[in-house]
Amino acid sequence: MSILSSIFLGLVQGVAEFLPISSSGHLSLFQHFFGMASADGNLFFDVLLHLGTLIAIFVYYWKDILGLLKELVHLIQCVFSSQKRKEMKRLPPDGRMILMIIIATLPLFVILPIKSKVEGLYGNTVFIGVALLLTGFLLFWSDRMAKGKKTAKSATMLDALLVGVGQAIAVVPGLSRSGTTISAGLVRGFSRKFAVRFSFLMSIPAVLGANILSIAEAVQEGIDTSLLPAYFIGTAVAAVSGYFAIGLVNLLTNKGKFGNFAYYCWGIGAAAVVASLIFHG
Repeated sequence: MSILSSIFLGLVQGVAEFLPISSSGHLSLFQHFFGMASADGNLFFDVLLHLGTLIAIFVYYWKDILGLLKELVHLIQCVFSSQKRKEMKRLPPDGRMILMIIIATLPLFVILPIKSKVEGLYGNTVFIGVALLLTGFLLFWSDRMAKGKKTAKSATMLDALLVGVGQAIAVVPGLSRSGTTISAGLVRGFSRKFAVRFSFLMSIPAVLGANILSIAEAVQEGIDTSLLPAYFIGTAVAAVSGYFAIGLVNLLTNKGKFGNFAYYCWGIGAAAVVASLIFHG
């Protein structure tokens, strides 16, 4: 793997992971049609790329994450202290947010038994193209929903569960995780700002969990130490580009222009389907 390839993959991962255009779908299409390097053949680099996007979330939302960690410590203390339980009459917003993230993560466990079948779809470019077209329709429709007002104070646990179901469905290549979860939040009446915030914060345990499961397998596969410079450059590019991508999603969503990404998804999806039918039909 060259430095140029690692930069390209880091850029695709960082931008497409957060913009609602499906990073997995793009990486598969680039590899299939242009013969460009893919992280799929190098599990360790794949783990590092996802670590880069995770760093982007931590940097962008560091205040929120710090508040959630403090509240988590407080909740743990309440479990072991009857006095603190009596003092806490109701969960504060950060406490509700923690519970919502936990509930939203649960549907992912349903996907684990069929993980290999989902991964098998990465080579099906027609399927990925159709999934991108569906992502476009989802974005176009959700952007035209009435503005919601729900935040961590008023959102229900059912809301969190349904957004989590969206996250689980979006493991399918071509469906955007951020696009699906933000759209689900908007449909459930979340404010635009909270829909984006919840989408990215709820991805933390999902990405961490996936990486933890992959680390042991990556070590067994072997690490080519000669490629470490390329690995770390790609990871840095994923982190930096991901940080700016999060900012762009927040900006466009707040302005009610989240659905503009639909046109891009339709274009890429249609091109993928047509190209697949022409070259493999």
